[in-house]
Amino acid sequence: MKNTKSSTSTKKKKKSKDKQIDPRKDLLEKDDKQIVIINNIQSPTSEAEELRTINLYGNITERKGSEIVAALLYLESTAHIQALRDPADLESEIITISKPIEIYISTHGGTASDMFSILDIMEKVKEDTCDIHTYGIGKVMSAGVPILAAGTRGKRKIGKNCRIMLHNVMAGAGGTIFNMENELEEIKWVQDRYIEILARYSKMSKAKIKKMLKTQRDIYISAEEAVKLGIADEII
Repeated sequence: MKNTKSSTSTKKKKKSKDKQIDPRKDLLEKDDKQIVIINNIQSPTSEAEELRTINLYGNITERKGSEIVAALLYLESTAHIQALRDPADLESEIITISKPIEIYISTHGGTASDMFSILDIMEKVKEDTCDIHTYGIGKVMSAGVPILAAGTRGKRKIGKNCRIMLHNVMAGAGGTIFNMENELEEIKWVQDRYIEILARYSKMSKAKIKKMLKTQRDIYISAEEAVKLGIADEII
């Protein structure tokens, strides 16, 4: 009984050894073998068809901000896939491809704090993981403008009929004079930070943005002007 068990075990091991798994198997066994380009690298079609789009449509609220942040973090965690550098060559090396995230933006704006939360996570994703393509469609106003501009340079697009709008930070305060003074200081900080971020992501200087906002009215910008000012890179 002992010898028989040992013999059987030896045969199983030999069989297992003969049947080695090719690490490329999952990459090679595609039904249609169609190829697409992701970030200038060829990859199997089925790996590229996953929807990686976020819609920022409507006012930027706390709930909307949390949804956008959660979507960014999830898509960041699924950004990497493996593929053959040359799909036609089964001996070519296996490489890691980073799939981009697309954000479509159409908003009248919203709260500055939730805008900041989205921008911080966008910056983290771009620096650590993958590109973010932004698309301005319909209207991109107020807090939505820095989000459009914060996309990966060269990957920021705007609809030809989209309107951009900039204005000063709006807020209200009540209570004691000390409380109102404190709130005014906070509003000034938000305004300065908004200008600083927009200047960083666009071709505009902080002085130019401040001059535009000193008119004390809403500043409307066409798609063509948005490209010239560096808020977007291309008109679609």
